[in-house]
Amino acid sequence: MSSISIIGLGNMARALGAIALECGNTVQVIGRDAAKAADLAGALGGGAIAGTIGAALAGDIVILAVPYDSAAPIVRQYGDALAGKVIVDITNPFDRADFSGLVTPDGSSAAQEIAKAAPAGAHVVKAFNTVFGQVLAARKAGDRPLDVFIAGDDDGAKAHVSAFIESLGLRPLDTGGLKMAHWLEGAALVIMRLAIGQAVKGNFSLGIDILG
Repeated sequence: MSSISIIGLGNMARALGAIALECGNTVQVIGRDAAKAADLAGALGGGAIAGTIGAALAGDIVILAVPYDSAAPIVRQYGDALAGKVIVDITNPFDRADFSGLVTPDGSSAAQEIAKAAPAGAHVVKAFNTVFGQVLAARKAGDRPLDVFIAGDDDGAKAHVSAFIESLGLRPLDTGGLKMAHWLEGAALVIMRLAIGQAVKGNFSLGIDILG
């Protein structure tokens, strides 16, 4: 089992925190508002602890469950406190004016920009960005576990995140190095466009089915 620090107090933080605790992991939730962080920790139960941004990180895995434009500044704020940690980037850098593109520099990704802000010894892994919160809470896609696509440059960090994903009853699928995060973020944009246009109605997920 893993020790997890989740930075963020939104739907994904709530869904990940609840499943992580249910499956035997330890969870710390961190936000800018101390009262809201305490409320979320109380709602999660299971011994979850709360803190404000800047507080000591209890987890070996630090999940960035914040908007993309907040992620790198938070990583810079923590600085060397993140050394030796695995940083899981779940953000999607959508152009929120019309959800028609990504706002990252050409050829880069949210995860790569976050990695630039991280200290030496911290490893960034992209994960969970193609799974919406309400889908994650269900944990299954029909009769199989949800697929969680990951990308990262450090094999040990990816193994640690994969073990955490498996502890949740989900299936990790390694897409390669961190540069693949660009394509995972593009895939998330496709999912968002399908949801906005109601081309697919109801909850759905991106995954792999073996046909034979």
